Amino acid sequence: VQLQASGGGLVQAGGSLRLSCVASGRTFSRYAMGWFRQSPGKEREFVATINYSGRSTYYADSVKGRFTISRDNAKSTVYLQMNSLKPEDTAVYYCATGEGYSDYDLKVSGPDYWGQGTQVTVSS
Repeated sequence: VQLQASGGGLVQAGGSLRLSCVASGRTFSRYAMGWFRQSPGKEREFVATINYSGRSTYYADSVKGRFTISRDNAKSTVYLQMNSLKPEDTAVYYCATGEGYSDYDLKVSGPDYWGQGTQVTVSS
């Protein structure tokens, strides 16, 4: 499984970014997908997950109402729309997936496969 994330960058507080992640190596539409992030000096943390069909999602409390995860199974791509960005959102964002279809299981058990990460920097 290969995951290629893109879309990171530098943005001012209150701004928006959309991250994309293209997956390859297996049938994309059968598996849950997620985004995780890691800030300097902190452990990697859960941001959002989406189930195989796109009809179920989970979000970390810190991003709920500001971030939206979505997927396009025809394009083997998962997205993270990030609005109202805050300096504390600054991190490397990782696309990830596991061996199941459930967004809840991916959130709880953690991923088996990781992308290379894309840097998001929010200036105050």
